[in-house]
This record gives sequence, C-alpha cells and structure tokens, in this order.
Amino acid sequence: MSVASDASTGAAPTLVRQLGVVSATALVVSNMIGTGIFTTSGFLAGDLGQPWLVLGIWVVGAIVALAGAFCYSELGVNFPSSGGEYVYLTQAYGLTFGFMSGWVSFFAGFSAPIAAASLAFAEYLAHFYPQLHQETAPVVFASSWLTLRLGPAQYVAAGVIGAFTLLNCVGLSRVARVQNILTATKILVVLAFIGFGLVVGTGDWSHFQMATERTSSTSLGPQFAISLFWVYFGYSGWNAATYIAEELRQPHRTLPIALALGTGLVALLYVGLNIAFLYGTDLGSMKGVVAVGSLAAAKLFGPEISGLFSLLMAIAILSTVNAMVTIGPRVYYAMARNGAFFGFAGKVSPRFRTPVPAILIQGLCAMLMTLTPFPQLVVYIGFSLTFFTVLAVSSLFLFRRQPSWQRLGVVSFAWPAIPLLFVLVGVWMIGYGIMLQPAVSAAAVITIAAGALAYHLAVKGRHPVDAS
Repeated sequence: MSVASDASTGAAPTLVRQLGVVSATALVVSNMIGTGIFTTSGFLAGDLGQPWLVLGIWVVGAIVALAGAFCYSELGVNFPSSGGEYVYLTQAYGLTFGFMSGWVSFFAGFSAPIAAASLAFAEYLAHFYPQLHQETAPVVFASSWLTLRLGPAQYVAAGVIGAFTLLNCVGLSRVARVQNILTATKILVVLAFIGFGLVVGTGDWSHFQMATERTSSTSLGPQFAISLFWVYFGYSGWNAATYIAEELRQPHRTLPIALALGTGLVALLYVGLNIAFLYGTDLGSMKGVVAVGSLAAAKLFGPEISGLFSLLMAIAILSTVNAMVTIGPRVYYAMARNGAFFGFAGKVSPRFRTPVPAILIQGLCAMLMTLTPFPQLVVYIGFSLTFFTVLAVSSLFLFRRQPSWQRLGVVSFAWPAIPLLFVLVGVWMIGYGIMLQPAVSAAAVITIAAGALAYHLAVKGRHPVDAS
C-alpha cells in the first residue's frame, strides 16, 4: 500500500514489503560482523590460553549459530511477520513471554549491542586519538559490581548512535542503500585483512603453538561455557532478518536463504580472521586488548599500514551500528501494533513510513548505555539473548505437533538433533553464567523479571487475542 492510498482511505500507515534476498542477507552479515569479531579475541586469549581453543570456540559458535539460523528459518516461514522472538514466544508460551522477549530485546538485544559497537568504533579510532581509549575516561560511578565512565569515547559513541538514529528515521530504502555500501566495505576489509595478512604480512606460524598464561582461574570446561557468551556476542545477528520479515518480499523464500547464507558466510570470515590475528601476534600480546584488529595489523603490516586498517575496521563497525538501529524498532513496532508494548512504539511516520518514536527511544537508551564498561555489556547481552533464543528454538517441539506446520527439510534432517544441539549448549552456558558471573547474570535476570512486571502492570489487558 502506498502513502497516497493510506491517506485516501484514512488507514494508519504500515510497513511495506520492499527488501529482497541481497538486502536481507546484507542485513544479517552486517549485523553479525562487527563488534564481536573485532574485539573479543583478546579476551578469549586470556580466558582460554591456547591458540587451538581460541580458534575452536569460534568454530563451535559457528555450528551452534547455524543450527539456530535453520530453526529460526522454520519459525519465520510459519510466522512471516516482524518481531522475531516476540512473535514465536507469544504463540508458543503466551503473552507474558512474548512481551518479556521484546522488553529484553530493547535493552540487551539492541540498545546494549548498539552501545558496545559504538564504543568499539571509538576504540579503533583511538589508534589515531589515544584519548578515545575507554580506560582513560573519568569514572562517574563505581561500586563492587559496576563502574560507569564518561569521557571522549562515550561522546564519540553517542554521536555515532545519534547520527544513525536520525538516518533511520527518514526512510528504510535510504538506510538499505547505505547499509549495502557499508556491508560491502566491511566484507572487503575483512577479506583484504585475511588475504594480505596471510600472504604478505610479517607474521609467524609458530604463534599457533604458543600458549599463554591464563588470566582466568576457572577450569577450562566451565570457562569455555562462559567464553561462549563472548562468541555468541560475535555471532549475534544470525536471526536479524526475522525481525523485518514483514518488510521482506516473498518471505517464505527470502528468509531461509538470507539467514543460512548470511550465517555461513560470516562463520567462514570469522575463522579466517582469527587465523590472521594469530598469525600476526601471539596470544600473550593479545590478552585483554579490545582493538585486537589494530594490534594484529601493526604486527603484520607495520605502523603506517596498520593505521589504514584501523580506520577501515572502524568504518566496518559502523554497519553493525546501522543494522541494529534499523532492526530493533521493528520488534517494538510489532509488539505495540498488537497492544503488547507501549503505544508510542507502534506509530509509523506517514511521510517516511518508519517507526520514528521507537527509533528515537532506542537511540536514547543506547546512548546512556555507552557509560557501561565493554566487558560487562558483552556478558549481559550474551546471557539475556541466549535465554530467549533457547526458548524460541525449544518452541519447535511444540509447533511441530500441529498438522498444518510447514517443516523445513534441513531442520527435519536427523530430527531433533539440530534444535536439541542449540538448546543444550544454551542451557549449559546459562548454568555456568549464573555460577561464575553472578553480578552480571543477576542484572540480566532483573531485566527479564522487570519485563514480566511491566507487562502485568502497564500492558496486560490491551492485547488482542491474536498476537501473530
């Protein structure tokens, strides 16, 4: 329906099916490649201490993410409307769980990752402007479980968020063009780094045999589970296209292709990029480094060329910010349209056909979250999102009992191996997260519980019978 037809009929403006396979895949790829792969390997180096474990955990993460993408493809084909987990959990477990998933998506699924990505952008720019290092920012609040900082890095991060928030307000087609360009740039940067790094870089293959002293006192088995939160953060976004299913052309075809193709491509790039990182520098030098790409580039190419790659990686991270700023408001829009979220989020601009109020409130929340330290953001994000993706994949065991359910062959293969793999790994991670990271896990649990409370106090009773 066009804007003109909306005006002539007096109907409220709605979203339009306008994105094809290329744009949907680009959204998945750009939403995945960014903060995680460019920042987490340095923390994994200290936690795991062995090169083969650092590479192996990215392979494990790829397998689990691909399993999740296959399962979400089947869910998306059967529920081809915007909202992702909100739609699936509402249909499977009821309105409270659906609302909580959207509530957590607002904080941990999008606002926090947008903040983390923007902080990572500032950290890479610190190659040129050292005052942008996050640890140099003044502390404005400190306690035994949380430290808040406000300085140049936070100002830059907030500026990036503000710019993309405004861009997303003025139309999805404009954003899609920018997104496709940024995604193409990002892939080229990653491919160039891997190719030139391994062919002409001054690295050393002996780094793959060089272990380092671990910074974690936790035994390797439980630590592997906790470290998967970092890897899941790197792979988060494999379900991106499900959030804009209502704006996809031929969603039954476009959605499975975009999820599988995007996730598979990113998995190959991630493993290749970590091989290049390890070829360029040893684990001991990587420990605790956020801008690990800048470090590896300096070792591989020297200070002059490393500056170019640092700038290009910073630009690559921008596409992650833009993708998440685009996707998040579609979740809140889908919920509000069904009376399951605050009414402002369901309003669409008649001129730009975008959910402007939802975009703006998400941008404000993300700006505030830039005050939170990067490592705490990552674990908070990983714990919260794992909980709901496990619930969503588990819903397949309920939905597949329905005679009219459309089953995808890839999920049916060796049933129920694929969804069971995803669920068991997620439960394993959540269990060790609660035991070994109690403060951050408690913050995630409080966020989830607050969502249930908000639903029953402020939203329940406004929701129609059909939430799909």
